[in-house]
Amino acid sequence: MSEIKKPKVITIGLHIKSDVRRKDDTNIEVSMKELKELVEAAGGEVVGEIIQNKDTRDAAFYIGKGKVEEIRDYANTLEADLIVFNDELSGSHIRNLEEVIEKQVVDRTNLILDIFAKRALSKEGKLQVELAQLKYRLARIGAMNSGFSKTGAGIGTRGPGEKKLETDKRHILRRIDEIRRELKNVKKNRETQRNQRIKSNLPIIALVGYTNAGKSTLLNELIKTHKAFDEDKFVFSKDMLFATLDVSLRKALLPNNKEYLVTDTVGFVSKLPHDLIDAFKATLEEVSYADLIVHVIDASNENYDFQMKTTLSVLEDLDSLDKDMITVYNKSDRLDYEVDASADMDTVFISCKTGYNMDILIEKIQSKIYRDLKDVEMLIPYDKGHIFNTIKEKTNVDEFEYKENGIYLRALLDNADFGRYKEYICND
Repeated sequence: MSEIKKPKVITIGLHIKSDVRRKDDTNIEVSMKELKELVEAAGGEVVGEIIQNKDTRDAAFYIGKGKVEEIRDYANTLEADLIVFNDELSGSHIRNLEEVIEKQVVDRTNLILDIFAKRALSKEGKLQVELAQLKYRLARIGAMNSGFSKTGAGIGTRGPGEKKLETDKRHILRRIDEIRRELKNVKKNRETQRNQRIKSNLPIIALVGYTNAGKSTLLNELIKTHKAFDEDKFVFSKDMLFATLDVSLRKALLPNNKEYLVTDTVGFVSKLPHDLIDAFKATLEEVSYADLIVHVIDASNENYDFQMKTTLSVLEDLDSLDKDMITVYNKSDRLDYEVDASADMDTVFISCKTGYNMDILIEKIQSKIYRDLKDVEMLIPYDKGHIFNTIKEKTNVDEFEYKENGIYLRALLDNADFGRYKEYICND
């Protein structure tokens, strides 16, 4: 079987030093390196790169007209199939660029949407991506009318749900309404599941971080601790951008033999399209309900500081920065210098690959989510059996015994329950 030919891509960046509007503005070389990784994640091969330094954006071509002609000649020389810009372009920008370059032009937003369309597996994920794609194309339907916008090398042309997208505006609006109705039903189901989790009173930790930081790999390591663990519960993990998009929720066990829930979330990336953030906000809401956030960072990435700031910026948009958080520097086995394994209560260097300091991380998780709980022994009279049922439901009691004068149990109580049931506590 012959190998599928990858489309040849030239990446284009515009650097405007005076542009301070974006919170995620960063070094252009760093941003272009990430764009190259996004192209590769979409199935393309970067064969060339052009960066233009300019005082302002060009109204007609985004970059300078002379630079557009340079790109055309460069693309012809390298026999490129596709031109990918590092920023979001308007429909008229794309049309004007394609008319001069005579190649398909894709912007960063469409590229990310394309990757998401390829990777989303759940019904909700597919609907969310399709909604973002439709809104993107709806805003450009009048301007993107060249042949290059409709056919090309595959990247940026992947239709929602692998279907061709009609360019009729009414059709798009009708489909958007249908998706929103479907997502409402999905949201109801998720809220029902969330309420059941809340009733179980199991602590929830949310793994967040930049794409490819190792969140899914960490989740797989944490759930190995559970007594009912089997490999079928592993989530997909791979050293690539946006390996997983769908939220996963699994049970894990702490050294104190208490269960907790760990949830994986979609990875962040700089200049993440706003429509995509909005579309996945329902999924990212899981972060808002978490008792603890574990911020996973790729310590071996030379731009980890920028990636960390990008993640914190998204958390700020989700109003979740005030939550308790542990910062985890993963892939520390790749570092060529010594690190303080447990610098403070809120930071730890680990390696999911080698297991380095996983025990320290788990201890930190335990101390965080159970720091306000008191380990108590209780004796509850039989005529107060409802109290036993309430505590058992709330605290997931594992150890209890029926004795002559009542029900003996050990439980972890929060301050409110400690005060409420103080008269039944034996070891106060």
